[in-house]
Parts: sequence; structure tokens; C-alpha cells
Amino acid sequence: VQLQASGGGLVQAGASLRLSCVASGRTASRRTIAWFRQAPGKERVFVAAVRWSGGPYYYSDSVKGRFTISRDNAENTVFLQMNSLKPEDTAVYYCAAGNATTSETMRPQAYDFWGQGTQVTVSS
Repeated sequence: VQLQASGGGLVQAGASLRLSCVASGRTASRRTIAWFRQAPGKERVFVAAVRWSGGPYYYSDSVKGRFTISRDNAENTVFLQMNSLKPEDTAVYYCAAGNATTSETMRPQAYDFWGQGTQVTVSS
């Protein structure tokens, strides 16, 4: 599975961005697509996840109510709509694919395919 993330940029606090992750290859072999982010000097942390087959949707507490993950199965694309962005959302955002169980969904170790990352910078 190959993953290509895009859509990052530099925005002001309160703005919105939409990230895209296009999957190719044997996408059916990995049932969950997730977004993680990594700020400078910090660990990579979970943001949101969805199954190709549909719900449930998973969100970290820090983005719940502001970010929305969605998918377009016909285009093998997963989106992350990010609204009301805050400076603390600044990070490199990665999409990942794996067969995480429900209890593993938020663990980066449960994903074995990763995109190259896209930078999101939110200024105050």
C-alpha cells in the first residue's frame, strides 16, 4: 500500500485546512486509515481514524469537535477536515494504513504503511 498525503500549509489560528491521503496498491489489505501528527521534539500521536468499510470514527480528545475524518472509497482517498485550527495543532501530519483492532486504533505501532507527511503550521 502506498500513501500520499497533501493539503498542509501555513494558516492563522481559527482557519481551516483539508488534508488528503490517496491510497494505492493493495488498499483492501489494510482496513483502517488513520491520521497521526508529530510536532518538533515530540512523539507521533494519534489524530483520527476510519475504516474503509465505514464507521466507527475515532478522534483524539484534542481534536474532537474540530476535525472530521471522511473517506471516498471510489477515489481511495481519506480526508481530514480541520476547522478552528490552533497553534498547538502545528505538526507534520501523516496518514497511515493498517489492520488495527479497535483497542489498537490509536497506537502508531498498529500501522505498517505510512505516507510521507504534510506540514501544518498555525500561527497565533
